[in-house]
Amino acid sequence: MSTLPVYRWRLAPDGYATRRQLRARGLRPGGQDVAAQLERPRRRGRSPLIAYLYRVDLAKPVRPMTPGRWAALDKANTARRTCPECRRDAGYVIPALLGICVPCHDTI
Repeated sequence: MSTLPVYRWRLAPDGYATRRQLRARGLRPGGQDVAAQLERPRRRGRSPLIAYLYRVDLAKPVRPMTPGRWAALDKANTARRTCPECRRDAGYVIPALLGICVPCHDTI
């Protein structure tokens, strides 16, 4: 069993990137295992924040959105905006705390 190399915050060598950094470059981990980890110390005895690093040279390009995926995403976003009470498009994502649009909530 091997251990991962651990680097301090902002001191990781070139060639490693987090998921967000890969995504910003148009890449994805592509099934590779975590190559290293980054630790950011915190105060008052709390455990450090950890970010996993992946090798950039093994990363693959992000898969393109297909028409089916675009349609599914549009349908999901429409469902998040539709009020279950009045069945209208609220024009915004309905807060999960309310469960219904603001005008319907105000009439209760």
